[in-house]
Amino acid sequence: MRTSLGIIGCLWIMTVTCGCQDTTQSTDNSAEVRQAGSAAVDTEAVGPELGPAPPGQSEPPLLETEQADAEEPPEEETSSAESGDASLSIMSWEEAQEIVRSKAGKIVVLDVWSTSCVPCRREFPYLVRLHQGHSDQVSCISFSMDYSGRASKPPESYREKVTEFLQSQGATFDNLLGNDDPDTLYEQLELASIPAVYVYDRDGKLLRRFDNENPDAEEFTYEGDVLPFVKELLAHD
Repeated sequence: MRTSLGIIGCLWIMTVTCGCQDTTQSTDNSAEVRQAGSAAVDTEAVGPELGPAPPGQSEPPLLETEQADAEEPPEEETSSAESGDASLSIMSWEEAQEIVRSKAGKIVVLDVWSTSCVPCRREFPYLVRLHQGHSDQVSCISFSMDYSGRASKPPESYREKVTEFLQSQGATFDNLLGNDDPDTLYEQLELASIPAVYVYDRDGKLLRRFDNENPDAEEFTYEGDVLPFVKELLAHD
């Protein structure tokens, strides 16, 4: 009897002891798992993008793309006063002459040009400067010959292209886009090619046309030819 009770007692002690060991081991393992999990979460979540660096630490270096964006200066905004509010009217050469006559009392400078003409574009800024400096005595007019005469491309289809150039130049005077057949108009004006600049007196009478018709002469320019002629007219008034 005593032997049986002794055996039972030993078995009970062993059972309790083993249970305690398993519980402790299980507790330790779960703690290790929680620690590992916590560390993984921190590693993924914590980073420089979550906020500024703590005091005493520098900000992380920019990526190449971010650095390029940071170093690139912002685009300058151009006011309408600087770029000019250019407008464009489509009309014939005869209608353009009516506008010239409506400028009675002022000297009129009419520039015949096109966006495809390199010398025209090169000289155009001088027309703008003439308007800016002498608009009280001189009326400037531009007459674009961009229209090619093709039925598939009416004059209206050139409006955007011509206006864009005029806007970039700040051409705030009268800007016209011709709708005549170009071959017919060139023949009518006895003009082989552009550029050409017409200067009219205060009564609307044509005084002079500057062109490059003479193959032996140098190409005319505003600085060397047109402006001195206009200033001479102004000096005599």
